[in-house]
Amino acid sequence: MTMTDEISVAGTTVGGPRVDHLLTRAAQRAPGRVAVRSATESISYAELDALTDRCAALVQGLVAEPGEVVAIAGLMDPEFASLFFGISRAGAVSAVLNPFLPAERLAHVLTTSGARVAVLSPEMYERIATVRGRVPLLETVILTRPAEGQGAPPLLADLLAAAPEAADPSGVTDDPDALACLQFTSGTTGSAKACRLSHRNLTVNAAQTVHAQQVDESSVVFNCLPTFHLMHLTLAVTAVATHVLWPGTDSVASVRAADRLRATHYYSLPVRLARLAADPALSGLEAPSLRAVFSGGSSLSKPAGLALAQQFGVPVVQGYGLAETSPSMHLGTPDRPKPGSCGQVVPGGESRIVDVDSRAVLPPGEKGEIQVRGPQLMQGYLGRSLSQDTDADGWFSTGDVGSLDSEGFLFWTDRIKDTFKCDNWLVSPTEIERVLLRHPAVDDCVVVDAPDEERGAVACALVVRRGTEAAPDDFAAYVNPRVPYYEALHRVVLVDAIPRSATGKVERRLLRDRLLGGELG
Repeated sequence: MTMTDEISVAGTTVGGPRVDHLLTRAAQRAPGRVAVRSATESISYAELDALTDRCAALVQGLVAEPGEVVAIAGLMDPEFASLFFGISRAGAVSAVLNPFLPAERLAHVLTTSGARVAVLSPEMYERIATVRGRVPLLETVILTRPAEGQGAPPLLADLLAAAPEAADPSGVTDDPDALACLQFTSGTTGSAKACRLSHRNLTVNAAQTVHAQQVDESSVVFNCLPTFHLMHLTLAVTAVATHVLWPGTDSVASVRAADRLRATHYYSLPVRLARLAADPALSGLEAPSLRAVFSGGSSLSKPAGLALAQQFGVPVVQGYGLAETSPSMHLGTPDRPKPGSCGQVVPGGESRIVDVDSRAVLPPGEKGEIQVRGPQLMQGYLGRSLSQDTDADGWFSTGDVGSLDSEGFLFWTDRIKDTFKCDNWLVSPTEIERVLLRHPAVDDCVVVDAPDEERGAVACALVVRRGTEAAPDDFAAYVNPRVPYYEALHRVVLVDAIPRSATGKVERRLLRDRLLGGELG
């Protein structure tokens, strides 16, 4: 595989200059092929390209100049594809929003992005309306579906129907290093950071992923993730494949749907795949069209992966990536699976393991912090240059712990910081603590994670109670409506004090071990 300004896979150029050019190329090659399919509708590449043109024209009428940011909800809906590519075609920049964020954090990411225009679901609009004064830059809200009540913002469908058929291409740069997207991280301190991803970042990573996961024009990519991740969008369009959106959480039903739609590539969360592997219904499932099952976001256990591989007769492979790497960095390949690993680094990328303290490069087999670099590495966080977050040789420290074997296969182990994943969502204990501390009966608190067979991990809180009236369940009842479902408190334990270091820091891992060991509560 040759890495240049564009990437060639199997003799076919699939690169830039702009990410929306991927769709232009796909529509020219296979106009009648289904591009995106949901449970209720399907749209061909020609139709998606035409709808993208209208979206681009609409966006140009809403923004003041090229390069302006437009925020969009990462909903599992074909409209997301036309919006994302349309914003690019208009010369603007997408800020992709997690639709599950509560009001305060939604306000934070909108303010951070600088977006004056946002396309939101009605549920997101209701949340942001409660804190609208904290998003002073936001001028225009457009809804994906009708909202109840009078005075609701306009509907996207209505605006598109009235928009010109195409945007004005003059003024839209073909510079592959121009900013294409802001992708938000969860952040280890609880504040989401915006990764600046260029057109080159996205097109290169799409080609890297197509190559590693062996996706082609005959592929049907079946996507079971809770939100619309850019990787799957650009992956399918680059390969001119069909992309099926399946937001349901029932893994058995999703496999049956994948079989019915003759899916070739099945993508899901590790926690859902583990649940599927343990489901008695697994033995009755068949999906002969599948070429591979793909897992990413956190580790899938070897027993679960082997059970699925045995049942379906295909490889079960994992990957590793970050918002900062557009996102793929390591990917397992169907023709060379290695159980328990995240695969080898994608073509053109580099990774290494360094000692957490000395920063010395470690040999194969030794655990340390994962560092990465490559053409898919972001341009930097918003407001910062990339050089501020890399070493002198361009290596980016991920904050993750893992090891590389002698063949370059990555084995992810843990996170250095205290974040954890519930249902594949990265959870910041600090964010939950901030909500919990607002309860009038909380004097002090700390949130840790506890293993959970279905979700991976769940949040538990140690609380120093003020007074004697509030019960542990009262604190969970206060927090849970104010946070996304994956940050809900599943256990609250009352303690006399929260031990802290001399500098005031909580030794979270120690407290977690004591809680799980039965010393607390």
